[in-house]
Amino acid sequence: MRVAVVTFEPGARTAWHTHPHGQLLQILSGVGRVQKAGEGVIEVLPGDVIWFEPGERHWHGAAPNRAMVHLAVQRADAAGKTAVWQEHVVDPPPAS
Repeated sequence: MRVAVVTFEPGARTAWHTHPHGQLLQILSGVGRVQKAGEGVIEVLPGDVIWFEPGERHWHGAAPNRAMVHLAVQRADAAGKTAVWQEHVVDPPPAS
């Protein structure tokens, strides 16, 4: 397992990506946003736990005017890879 505490400055976010064995996020502080492919943007708050299925395309990051810190837990594949990175996120619609 690989575990990381990740801090996003206001408005910062990942690119679209997947994880070979899925990913668990726990929001530690701030206000964040997550989106799974084909679904709307969701606002996340401290204490929220999000699960992304293996191979599920998604992104996550901070709200436009707030920083966000999350704990990320994922397992590496046989080659040591934890994520498959894709294109940058085009400005998403507001969170619901």
